[in-house]
Amino acid sequence: MLLSRLYIGTSGWDYDDWIGPFYAEDKRLFSQYYEIFNTVEINSTFYSYPTLNFMKGLARIAPWGFKFSAKIPKEITHKKKVNTKLGVENDLNRFLGLLQPLKSERKLGALLIQLPPLARNEIPYFEDFLNILPSNKYRFSIEFRHDSWLCQEIYSMLEKYNIAFTIVDEPLLPPIVKVTAGFAYIRWHGRGERPWYYYMYTLKELEEWVPRIKEIMNSVGIVFGYFNNHFRGYAPRNALQMLSLLGLINKSQRLK
Repeated sequence: MLLSRLYIGTSGWDYDDWIGPFYAEDKRLFSQYYEIFNTVEINSTFYSYPTLNFMKGLARIAPWGFKFSAKIPKEITHKKKVNTKLGVENDLNRFLGLLQPLKSERKLGALLIQLPPLARNEIPYFEDFLNILPSNKYRFSIEFRHDSWLCQEIYSMLEKYNIAFTIVDEPLLPPIVKVTAGFAYIRWHGRGERPWYYYMYTLKELEEWVPRIKEIMNSVGIVFGYFNNHFRGYAPRNALQMLSLLGLINKSQRLK
């Protein structure tokens, strides 16, 4: 029952330096990926809108039960800074329309809204943005990257709109476990210096998360978790180690 509510994978899957450490061969990377994990976070959607054919292809080849989460385009979060007066609702609707192949096949996980690192809790139109999010139809999670957002006023606002507070493990912010929606979203960025992502978690560091994940599972119906420390195949290794620590590893998920 726990496995059906817990989706742990990585941020992205198409990395050349995973060939060898994780992938057995340099072809059919996604097919190799979904044989091991039940979810992935699509990072490329942050940089540009995907094509409808790309999404149709993912929906077609991913197995039943697999979930794709995706980052909201930076045009919305970084260029227009979630300002509803700049037409972000139209941009959002365009993006959601491109995700319909995943949604119709019930393979859409959650949508990550990552704010810029310098964005402080002083955006006057922030609640206006939350108000346009169709959180009754999609799962939205927002990732803050400045500590000014870490306050009860913001947590309550997220609860009001059923938007998840993205729980993070990273150097900038503490790993605050706060549940504000009917699901939870966790991201492990790594604890390196320059860059953060060039880092492999130790088993001891991962063990710290086991009771936190179990606590979260008691509060929500579904949990998505993604390792973003993608250098040298660290992310898939740590993701498999986390599943093992949770007692959810299976025969196909071998640790190398």
